[in-house]
Amino acid sequence: MAHQVAGYSAMAKTYHWIVAILVFIMVPMGLVMTDLGPGALQNTLYFYHKSIGILLFLLVVLRLLQHWITPAPPPPASLSPALRIVSRSVHGLLYLVLIVNPILGWIGLSLYGAPIPFFGLFDLPSLMPQDRPNAEGILDFHATVGVVFAWLIALHVLGAFYHWLIAKDGIIERMTTAPYQKPKS
Repeated sequence: MAHQVAGYSAMAKTYHWIVAILVFIMVPMGLVMTDLGPGALQNTLYFYHKSIGILLFLLVVLRLLQHWITPAPPPPASLSPALRIVSRSVHGLLYLVLIVNPILGWIGLSLYGAPIPFFGLFDLPSLMPQDRPNAEGILDFHATVGVVFAWLIALHVLGAFYHWLIAKDGIIERMTTAPYQKPKS
């Protein structure tokens, strides 16, 4: 059964899908690069992981600013209160990780004394003096948050498939084909 739902703005949809593509590159890259032995491939993966991490952070900040200017459409009335809570929680945690984990990476790499390049254009400045023992703890926590992030992404994608293939309630169209409808004040 097709439901008419209000969609997100074109800009919100653009941010969502660009961030999604970058995340689907970033998370597996992060998982693989730490298991590789030292060498050119590992160095290349670290370089792109850092660069994409900076880009993701900037895009998420812009997305949050854009969300403040162009609010999300109201959730469909057909969405149960329980699913509204789950949806808000998962989305909130995804945004939290997308903001906090790059900062943890920046702090960890600063403590480690490693450069933080942005696609070879410039390096982010170090946030603090080198302290490798503490760097390792922060970077381990960064990696753990990355694994939690992967599980949150899986939950988000499963939710999207549930709404698309099982509930068929139009939720998936909010971020794809549904036209934007400004929330009523």
